[in-house]
Amino acid sequence: MRYFFIVFVFVALMRSALAFEPFEVKDIKLEGLQRISIGTVFNYLPIKPGDKIDKNAVKNAIRVLYKTGFFKDVQIERESNVLVVFVAERPAINNIEIEGYDTIPKEQLDDALKQIGLVKGRVFNRSILEGLQQELQRQYYSLGKYNIKIDVQQAQLERNRVDITIKLSEGESAEIYAVNIIGNKKFSDETLIKKISLAELSLFGSRNNYQKQQLAADLEKLKSFYLDSGYLNFNIESTQVSLGPEKESVYVSINIKEGERYTVREVKLAGDLILPKQKLVDLLSVKEGEVFSRRKVIDSTKSISDLLAENGYAFANVNMVPDVDKDSRTLALTFFVDPGRRIYVKRVNVSGNTKTQDKVIRRELRQLESDWLSTKSVSRSKTRLDRLGFFSNVNVQTQRIPGVPDQVNLNYQVDEKPTGSLQAGVGYSDTQGAVVNLSVTQDNFVGTGQRVGINLDNSSVTKQYRFSFTNPYYTEDGVSRSISVSYRQVDAEEADISNYSTDSYGASLSYGVPLSEYTNYNWGIKYDSTEITTGISTSQNIIDFITANGAVNDTVQLVGSWAYDSRNRRIFATDGSLTRIGAEIAVPGSDLEYYKVDFRHLSYFPIGKSVTLGANLNLGYGDAFSTVTDYPPYKNYFAGGSSSVRGYDANSIGPKDITTNDPLGGRVKIVGNLDLILPNPFTEESGSTRVSLFLDAGSVFEDADSIDSSGFRYSSGLAFIWITPVGAMRFNFTNIINEKEGDSTRSFQFSLGSPF
Repeated sequence: MRYFFIVFVFVALMRSALAFEPFEVKDIKLEGLQRISIGTVFNYLPIKPGDKIDKNAVKNAIRVLYKTGFFKDVQIERESNVLVVFVAERPAINNIEIEGYDTIPKEQLDDALKQIGLVKGRVFNRSILEGLQQELQRQYYSLGKYNIKIDVQQAQLERNRVDITIKLSEGESAEIYAVNIIGNKKFSDETLIKKISLAELSLFGSRNNYQKQQLAADLEKLKSFYLDSGYLNFNIESTQVSLGPEKESVYVSINIKEGERYTVREVKLAGDLILPKQKLVDLLSVKEGEVFSRRKVIDSTKSISDLLAENGYAFANVNMVPDVDKDSRTLALTFFVDPGRRIYVKRVNVSGNTKTQDKVIRRELRQLESDWLSTKSVSRSKTRLDRLGFFSNVNVQTQRIPGVPDQVNLNYQVDEKPTGSLQAGVGYSDTQGAVVNLSVTQDNFVGTGQRVGINLDNSSVTKQYRFSFTNPYYTEDGVSRSISVSYRQVDAEEADISNYSTDSYGASLSYGVPLSEYTNYNWGIKYDSTEITTGISTSQNIIDFITANGAVNDTVQLVGSWAYDSRNRRIFATDGSLTRIGAEIAVPGSDLEYYKVDFRHLSYFPIGKSVTLGANLNLGYGDAFSTVTDYPPYKNYFAGGSSSVRGYDANSIGPKDITTNDPLGGRVKIVGNLDLILPNPFTEESGSTRVSLFLDAGSVFEDADSIDSSGFRYSSGLAFIWITPVGAMRFNFTNIINEKEGDSTRSFQFSLGSPF
């Protein structure tokens, strides 16, 4: 077909060209154009009015117009001194439809069509269809689908347009039926097959589908296993992949050459050791006398490079050079260190902050201008900007300065997001029931980084009105100041505690002082006036407290806390930890004299790429200073609920009133949670959702002397959290491990709009 087309074009060229005698072109006429503009043709046509042409010029003109791909036929004739160009346009692609795809996303298929020139609006050339067939087969073959069938249909439309429909029949994926490793003597087939993920069976016993990319990754894992086990000369000699007759089964044979195992006889450092030698030696994970491991070599070079980069040598090179002794099967490793120039930061540029003041961003940066470039400081600066919550995205780039080998500019690009909100909503909490809230907050008030908030919450349990103002940089050193005024009414009966309510007025002033990059402490003073109102069936301990201390109590409290926070994010963290110790002390002379101490430790341990173990421990203890006043019962701790021991009703765990069976709470709280955070089923990034398997344990006790292991409650299950515009939506599917008589439990818990 292709040969016939070439002959056809040649004949057309000769027919048109032979009819010409040399002449001067006075004018040019174009015939046959439909969609393509006259100007486009004249831009390509190598003949202009006034040119003297002959048959060779005509041949060249026809060839040039054909080469554009716009035309399926071109003829040139002469009318007196006028050159007449007749063209027949190729059809334009009006629309492209793909049917029957499932394995490959449509976006990927569209990209494949673009690469071969099959795009809506472009000129349609039938020769493209051959490339289409090959490209789609390549895409599907790489995924192990060898039964792919491709049917391309064309529908001619008016005005020389064409619709193209690509119908795919993907067929079944070819499954791995056998993987054979040939040549192994040092390790058993079973040991090596475990390194080949394609050979594994799923949880339900089904076989894996063959994928070329996955096989390449498995071969690299096999190679790494041998190199990390000391087999320096290991090599994969060949790999054979064969299909079964039905093209749905794949058999893989891997031929390997193991070689001999080598041990490390000596480890040395050489080059320009700009840092103390012992500091670098301590970073070497490969040791003399050990079996050689490529992984340990890579880790060692990376650790040294990272340390140099933290100290300004951002472009250092660390290379390991082996000295192999084949006779003794040992090797000496020499790590050559070339720190290069120490790099300094000339300027730190910030862009993208249309609202946030420049100083608000710069005070979070730990990499300073005119100081040496430290990758640790650059990374920490980015983390601090992320943790502000003002930006949806923070990027940093290092820009070399032309002609200055030891200086760079740092460019921070931020994408601002709304930091203020006016929210009115209805939610539901398993601790407070239906919640109606109105919240006006601005975390970045007029771009200053200061926070202003007015909160009005109204639920069946709690009514709260609060105004707060926080300046995170009250001083240039980063000392923060917070002021708040609040009114709070709590109906304990609605919380299934007891038939009483409290009305509290309060105001507070506190300061936060940074002690280090990750550590800070807060201290302040708080005034609180609380009135207790009893009901018909109020628990006796509440009545006894009112009898001894009165229904209204005014206290002045000293509050303080110490916190260490290295989490990579405040919400949905995947690494780092948070440790916080807080205390509340009612000063002598107040109507009540008591204290409370709270401890929380939260850690995240990454397990692989997308699995994280979260561990949380909450401890609380409160007591009165003397027998002069009692410890206020409304300050008691409670356990149970979606943010405590899941599966148990809110506040239901712990001591209960003998008469009414209402929860009394306690002065001691012990709650622990383990969450195995699973890969996000909706997106690779954490985003706004999280799924985890959990194990909870905890309880509250009347006092320290009453702590008993039999009082603890345990639960396990599946948790799903979704951060929505109206707050956190929580779903807990729970299995109660040690339910006892009188416990209030449920296998499913839901809350919406509750604080995160």
